[in-house]
Amino acid sequence: MTLPTPEDVDQAARGLGLGATPFELHGGLCGWLAGGGENVTDWPARVLADRAAATPAADSPLEQLRSATSAQLEDRGFGFDLLLPQGDAGLDERAQGLFDWCRAFLGGFGLAAGASPPLSEDGQEALADLARLAQASPELSEGEEDEDALAEIEEFVRVAVLLLHGDCVLGPRHRKSLN
Repeated sequence: MTLPTPEDVDQAARGLGLGATPFELHGGLCGWLAGGGENVTDWPARVLADRAAATPAADSPLEQLRSATSAQLEDRGFGFDLLLPQGDAGLDERAQGLFDWCRAFLGGFGLAAGASPPLSEDGQEALADLARLAQASPELSEGEEDEDALAEIEEFVRVAVLLLHGDCVLGPRHRKSLN
């Protein structure tokens, strides 16, 4: 259930000619899956809304990204992680990666969930907050307070994704099994 490194995802994406960063690919994939999109090997074509996008090979880091992400979203222990720039990257680079991740998440979520997803009140609020983050841009700074704030935002995004996945995937699945 371990995500591949951003470098491995980037190299695999470039090899397939995908015009997205590792963070955008993971955000879009998470949005797609959280919105109820099919967990399929041709996910880049669906997430990027590009029918011509190639399907990753079975041993590709992109396939590892899909399978690990799917497993993490289904993990009852809340073991879901975001694929973001590594901790040794600058604060602004990590913040930009998170905002790019959120923008891509919204795109993938919209493609999968459609215009009227079955969201709880908390889910609606979480989606609105993710949309605000997607519009943000980093402010140049490197203080300890900023590091803490970024960590809090990352945790919020992680929990928001799990909430939306619960509303759109786990809730309907549970209701279906009760009938």
